[in-house]
Amino acid sequence: MPRNSSLFSPAGRLAQVERLGREAFDVLVIGGGITGVGVARDAAMRGLRVALVERDDFASGTSSRSSRLVHGGVRYLEHGALHLVYEASRERRTLLTIAPHLVRPLAFTWPVYERARIPAWKLRAGLLLYDALSFFRNVARHRGLSARAVLAAEPALRQAGLRGGAMYYDAATDDARLTLATARAASDAGAVVVNHVAVCNLVIEAGTVCGAHVRCEISGATPTIRARTVVNATGPWSDTIRRMANPAAPPAVRGTKGVHVAVPHERVGNRGALVILSPIDGRVMFILPAGRLTIIGTTDTDYAGPLDAVHATGDDIAYLLRSANAYFPAAHLSASDVVSAWAGVRPLAAGSDGAPSAASREHAITWSAPGLLSVTGGKLTTYRAMAEEVVDAVCRAIGRAPHRAATAEVPLPGGETSSLSAELEAARAAIGVAPLAEHLVHRYGTEWRDVWALVGSNHALAARVAPELPDIVAELHWAVEHEMALTLADLLVRRLHIAFETRDHGLAAAPAAARVIAPLLGWTSGQIDSELSRYARDVAKIFGIGRR
Repeated sequence: MPRNSSLFSPAGRLAQVERLGREAFDVLVIGGGITGVGVARDAAMRGLRVALVERDDFASGTSSRSSRLVHGGVRYLEHGALHLVYEASRERRTLLTIAPHLVRPLAFTWPVYERARIPAWKLRAGLLLYDALSFFRNVARHRGLSARAVLAAEPALRQAGLRGGAMYYDAATDDARLTLATARAASDAGAVVVNHVAVCNLVIEAGTVCGAHVRCEISGATPTIRARTVVNATGPWSDTIRRMANPAAPPAVRGTKGVHVAVPHERVGNRGALVILSPIDGRVMFILPAGRLTIIGTTDTDYAGPLDAVHATGDDIAYLLRSANAYFPAAHLSASDVVSAWAGVRPLAAGSDGAPSAASREHAITWSAPGLLSVTGGKLTTYRAMAEEVVDAVCRAIGRAPHRAATAEVPLPGGETSSLSAELEAARAAIGVAPLAEHLVHRYGTEWRDVWALVGSNHALAARVAPELPDIVAELHWAVEHEMALTLADLLVRRLHIAFETRDHGLAAAPAAARVIAPLLGWTSGQIDSELSRYARDVAKIFGIGRR
């Protein structure tokens, strides 16, 4: 079990909140998305005194609403972003090594049809460059496919006009749990890491930002955090933090909305992952396997609406389904097939002109005010490299030599294995039910033993949370006691993903789940009712379909 796993228990978290107001820190990180937790881990591993606060839950924003890919960004080659592709390819290789249970190789089929915007020769040249930018150290090299070979790989594809294609490799991930694992790794390295703690305003003395006044949304505590530097890693919300230091600060973020839909896998019939070009506007899209479901995404449109209420719209869903139907003619997907639809806002650096899909995905690191360092843009795949640059800047600011931490070598919690296959074999033997064993290993890595040990002491914990899904009640206990889950949304949206995989977004499972965790969190019957109402509001906010 991880050295500091008790710090992610309810009691451990309360102690962490108390430390926020009692200790002085070298750096306060605001934001518990993938970038923020990456900064906290890197800084703590360099020996800095680190605190991280997140207003809601780890990965509750964009970091849990991605395409769930760790990828080099093959489509960025069209825009000449060679450095980004090189960096992302390197980071993909790193994450496959330090989190093999959460980041796993995924083969993509890219079919090419007559009169395609990207013809076969251009695709193969691009994929050769893609392999070269990874120094040919990807999972495997790409290979060209004849039309017959494309259909052998994906027989449900439209045959008319098919001219061939290619297969190449990237990786799939669990975005929310990758964020959580990095947050726990930061805690293991000595950082004070807490969720559900909101920044009310910044502490500014002599014109320099030197901390923040915060409020714990669970206990109501209002500590003041003192820090030599503050890192603003709040993604789409970063302009809000900037304006706490300078109310006249101009916008530094261009928000673009990305929407995904999940439909039953059998309705599409894809065997694996595909890249397609939307027949509507020619942009690159993905068809992704996700267990019982197929994920279709994503849109890319400018967004200037409320960040706490970003929704998929009917038009977004129609665009995605129409694009998929053009490639899978037997699917006949309609809105009634959608199990879930969700939207996230990409925090791109402001100043990019033109179509959102052509805007740079490069990140920007700037001093928004003395003592306040803001990071904007970037992508999930490159979070570790971004964090390294941010902490280099922090070290220079506080007079510390910017020596590098071993973030590319030290495994994330659950990733301490030289063979995921061996873990799977051991889990199958111990659990006796192969699908459950595979589910636990892919979610928890080497910690599957600790989760399964809970069942050994109470066999009732082997019951399923939702009858059609593999998640078991022991995982609810584990999430509360070791993963800082404090609300039903923390549990059913981000720790277990039941909300994404059921048509009612976990509403039927929520009452029983609440009764299971109530004793662990000290909830009364009245609090259970309140939490159930809150969960209904949360899923409506995340999965509701907006009008525009």
